[in-house]
Amino acid sequence: MAGNDQQALLVGAARSDPGFPTLNAGRLQDAAAPHPRQPVPDWMDRRLLDACRLDFPICEKPFEEIASRLRCQASAVLRRFVALMRHGVVSRIGPVFAPGRAGASTLAAMTVPEARLEWVAEWVNRYRAVSQICEREHELNLWFVVTAPNAGEIYEVLADIRSRTGLDVLDLRMEGVYDVGLEYPLRRQPPSGRHLAARNPCSPGRDPRLDAPDLRLVGAVLDGLALTARPYRVVADQIGLSEAQVMERLRRLRCEGVIAYMGVVVCHHELGYPANAIVAFDVPRARVDLVGERLARVAPVTRFYCRTRRPPIWPYNLCCTLHGRDRAEVTGWVDELFPAGVGDLRRTVLFSRRFCRRGALYAPNHPAPRSERTAPGPHQAFGLPGDGGRRC
Repeated sequence: MAGNDQQALLVGAARSDPGFPTLNAGRLQDAAAPHPRQPVPDWMDRRLLDACRLDFPICEKPFEEIASRLRCQASAVLRRFVALMRHGVVSRIGPVFAPGRAGASTLAAMTVPEARLEWVAEWVNRYRAVSQICEREHELNLWFVVTAPNAGEIYEVLADIRSRTGLDVLDLRMEGVYDVGLEYPLRRQPPSGRHLAARNPCSPGRDPRLDAPDLRLVGAVLDGLALTARPYRVVADQIGLSEAQVMERLRRLRCEGVIAYMGVVVCHHELGYPANAIVAFDVPRARVDLVGERLARVAPVTRFYCRTRRPPIWPYNLCCTLHGRDRAEVTGWVDELFPAGVGDLRRTVLFSRRFCRRGALYAPNHPAPRSERTAPGPHQAFGLPGDGGRRC
């Protein structure tokens, strides 16, 4: 496999079997049947993910580089990534863009009557700008992320959702982020091996000054890299650049902070961490930086966001997400691991169940849903929409 630069592994494969899932640009294209499920990934899978989850190589043959780190063959690395992606453990491989650097994004929340929740969730899921939609145990029970090239388009998407559903949408815009130097490892490690280090909060509104080739590059890699021996050459062929130019631009965008890291985006539920919760704190403005830096040092936490309050329904401004093996584990972290000095803060914990998770979309898009394919007719106005909102 590694010796044949032209050979791709199940990338865009054409098969007569309509139930055969194919991989295209690093994303699983769903067939008629739902995704098969597999047991929690084995030790080698976790070792593979830990080796490149935050440090995927930018070189001509990145899978060979990963194989050399693990002292195995590149063909074995590719086979494992194909299996992990097919079973939903890996959603994509490639750049993860820093908040506010390659476009605009926000976290949105809605209060939806229980009888309409499924319909509204599946309708909202049709917007190309919407990702990571889920139900949470709160009065605000429907949450999702909206990404777009600029804040104006986010406003248009939210306004369109309000108009079509007749429900209010809270815009919980990000004001700052406090993150740590290493994402929580998939294999157990002693605390001394985690090397956690809080960094200063970054401003989400800075202009990255992307030129036209940069924008083409961003659009080409949003859905992930192809699972082929030379994925950057595939990107280069798509946007009319050389392979070397693609890699040089990715390195520059990473150095400039537009790309937070090159890595592997995993789905925690399939990894054996199905308990997902938002922990939100009501922090006085004068204490936000101090509390954010302290909380970012808690081992299970990888990132804390400061977001706009929307009182009275949402008086909280500092939020993080925790993933655990069960609710008891997450609740224990909330009760025991948060440091002294934050115990007096009002907080809430919102557990969730997923509807769908997609990668963020920063390419220009129309605010309306994909109406050419899935817009409901009058008879569907208060029923379930078609296939566009299928759960992941």
